[in-house]
Amino acid sequence: MRELFDRGVCLLALLVLSPFLLMIAVAVIIETGTPILFKQIRVGRNGAPFYLLKFRTMRAGKSGPSITVRGDSRVTKAGRVLRKFKLDELPQLWNVVRGEMSLVGPRPEVPEFVDMKNPVWRSVLRVRPGITDPASILYRNEEELLAKSPNPIEFYERSLLPTKLTLNLAYLEKQSFWGDIGIILQTARCAIFPGTQHAKETGF
Repeated sequence: MRELFDRGVCLLALLVLSPFLLMIAVAVIIETGTPILFKQIRVGRNGAPFYLLKFRTMRAGKSGPSITVRGDSRVTKAGRVLRKFKLDELPQLWNVVRGEMSLVGPRPEVPEFVDMKNPVWRSVLRVRPGITDPASILYRNEEELLAKSPNPIEFYERSLLPTKLTLNLAYLEKQSFWGDIGIILQTARCAIFPGTQHAKETGF
């Protein structure tokens, strides 16, 4: 039932938002051309890889680390706006329609940070990854935190990621329909007002 609900909501959202999505696509093309979408392999349910979709916010052909810090020279002008308001994540509605993701669930990681031998990872990956989760709300300014570290990847792997996994496990223990609705609403509020402090940071 949850999967049907998620797919139905996301399909409806794609239809309603289609004019807005088209505007974003045009903005990406005008600034840097094609491709419009950025595809990246992420680890899904039970460790199965899939292509996560985003609007492209970086210049095509630019290589670099798998995580992005604030001020990254690869990010375009339009991309900075899209990332600030999390609009680059909207194509993941299609990932949900395809059954690869859920609206709410642990955010999918790139393979280099996933250890399937770790029981914590196996517990987190027993469910479909989500577009948003409590960790996404708490660390919505992750790029700023990473920019303050002399070694962003090491800081992410040793400090941020373990905390995210702990939040993911706590979410899975308390997961409920209305709790997920609260997380979605909190995520929307953080996206619309990115610079505002919110009293209930994790929403669950």
